[in-house]
Amino acid sequence: MRAEFNATIHAPIRLRACAMLAAVKELEFSLLRDELGVADSVLSKHLKVLAEEGYVSIRRPVGMGGRPKTWVSLTKAGREALKGHLAALQELARQAEGLDEPGPKR
Repeated sequence: MRAEFNATIHAPIRLRACAMLAAVKELEFSLLRDELGVADSVLSKHLKVLAEEGYVSIRRPVGMGGRPKTWVSLTKAGREALKGHLAALQELARQAEGLDEPGPKR
């Protein structure tokens, strides 16, 4: 895993969604939506972007009677991209330490 800033994942809703998905095998769309506090359309748009990059998988089982639920999971590529992005953010945080102190840092 390489520390690498990922603009696709960095958007706040996508970053939070990826972090939530990293902790589970898969998550039902409505639970993800509710936890993120966004509308269906907003989450759908962000998941589409992640799916186009191959970072999430969206599963809609059929034949289950009633309204089928949509399940979302983070792919292996998504997990690696998230790890790299978080590592890059951690590097930024380390670089920013001590910014409140006056004078040049050497």
